[in-house]
Amino acid sequence: MKKNEKIKLFTTTITAGKFKGCKIEIPDISTTRSSKAILRESLFNTLQFDIIDKNFVEVFAGSGSVGLEALSRGAGECYFIEYNKTAFHILESNVKRMDPTHCHLFYGDSFEKFSTVYEILKRSDEKTYFYFDPPFSYREGMDEIYDKTLKLIENIEPDICEMVIVEHMTALTMPQSIGSYSLIKEKKFGKSSLSYYQA
Repeated sequence: MKKNEKIKLFTTTITAGKFKGCKIEIPDISTTRSSKAILRESLFNTLQFDIIDKNFVEVFAGSGSVGLEALSRGAGECYFIEYNKTAFHILESNVKRMDPTHCHLFYGDSFEKFSTVYEILKRSDEKTYFYFDPPFSYREGMDEIYDKTLKLIENIEPDICEMVIVEHMTALTMPQSIGSYSLIKEKKFGKSSLSYYQA
């Protein structure tokens, strides 16, 4: 990308909670897009009040639309990992407009930074919701990103985890179990699906 080239921005809106109506900016780049509003609404209809005061980790954060919605609806501490510099800067500005004190941002490869976040969570008194949404541009070929994602989930200890949610292409059949976790629910939204896992 050229230095002075302006990134096109889209916006989405927080749908409920203390930041309801607040705009979230999303950069128009290949690795980032907002989780569909209908999908986000379904996710939080499922989680409801269970997320209050819990930790929430958006592993492939992009603009942070899912984690910031969780924060708005009462999650205690939210953690965001993003490797794309443009997306990360927009994530920073989205967080600043809401509640920077309860948001923790990590810049870098999600697979490398995950262990840093994980060590922090192990010291927390609250259980954690882990949200995995591998970047869109990897989805068609799937490369090895899903294998690496499943490996991360396998290594999460059940005593710190409330639930693991994976947003993935509907064409992908997710396993019935990943390590200690069993698939408890799957919801389809056209090309995207949400799979919920609990220990």
